[in-house]
This record gives sequence, structure tokens and C-alpha cells, in this order.
Amino acid sequence: MKNLFIPVLLVAAFLISSFTISPHTNDVKVNTKNSKLIWTGSKPTGSHTGTIDIVSGFLTFDHGNFVGGTFSIDMQSLATNDMSEESNKKLDRHLKNEDFFDVEKFSDANLKITKVFKIDDRNYSVLADLTMKGITNPISFEAEVTGSGNSFVAAAKFTIDRTKWGVEYKSGNIFKNLGDKIIYDDIELDVFLISNK
Repeated sequence: MKNLFIPVLLVAAFLISSFTISPHTNDVKVNTKNSKLIWTGSKPTGSHTGTIDIVSGFLTFDHGNFVGGTFSIDMQSLATNDMSEESNKKLDRHLKNEDFFDVEKFSDANLKITKVFKIDDRNYSVLADLTMKGITNPISFEAEVTGSGNSFVAAAKFTIDRTKWGVEYKSGNIFKNLGDKIIYDDIELDVFLISNK
């Protein structure tokens, strides 16, 4: 019995080691000063765009291939930039209150990559969890990632349905008979990340 038990232990140990994270993975920090996130929201009469600050994050690489990562954004930094200074500030105050993102209660949001599929040398299909207003939902998008060693440049553009994160103000799918006062549910996000080095 003892002679049988030892080989079983060795096989189990081999199987466990075969599925551990590669020792060649490395987390490369995001340069928060030079990285950016641009948002665009629309309604029947037009659209608005602005920025949100990325405050921390990293991308993970394995033998030079992009395999994961995470980053956080400061919702209190949300800023509109396509109108006059006074109009921008007025819209910012509204976007930050309880009608929209309630930033006093939910000051940050984060995106955690859960799976990456390589398309070619620089393009990847990404699955991730986006947490905002305390609600987490899965999202998917394509990203272009280039770099080597401890440096990278990454870019992605994707659209989210704000109502999935409890942002329902003037949603045509939630409230009826709003006419041209509706605000579309989709928010476009353009993300540009660059490493510290």
C-alpha cells in the first residue's frame, strides 16, 4: 500500500505544478500621469465627452504576451471638456450626484481582466469584470497591446450599458414617454494605458 501511495503523491504534485501561474509572468505598472480614459455619453440632441483619472493599475505579461491586469479610476475626477467652463462644471455636478454615479458614496471604479485570448502579435480579445457603484458586471472588448520587457502601450475602445450599474436617470428603457429628453444607455469608453518605463 505504501509503495502505491508514493507514486500517487508524485503524480498529484506534478499535476498541481503544471497548472500554477507561469514563473515568467510579470506585472508592469501603469503610468497614471500619461494614461487616460475618455468617456462619451449621448442623447437625441447631441453628445458630451470628458475624462476620468486612472489612479493605479498594472498589466500582466507572460513571455511578452499580454495575459491580464487591472486598473482603478477615480470617479470624483470625472470631468466634461466639450463646453464652456461654467457649463462643464454644471454637468459635472449632475453626473457626480445620485442621479448618475453618486461619487461621494462610490468614489472609485475598477476593471479586472479575467481572461485574455491572443488574436495576433498585438491584438487581443479580453474578458473583464467592471465594478462601478458597487456593482460588478462582465464585459468584453478587443485591445491592442504592444511592448517588451517592462514597457507597454495599450489601447481599447468599448461600450457599456450604464443601466447595468444602476445608472438609470432618463433611460428610455426604464422610463417611458421621455421624448427627446432621454439619455442613451450606452457610454463609450476609450482607454489608453502606458507603462512607467
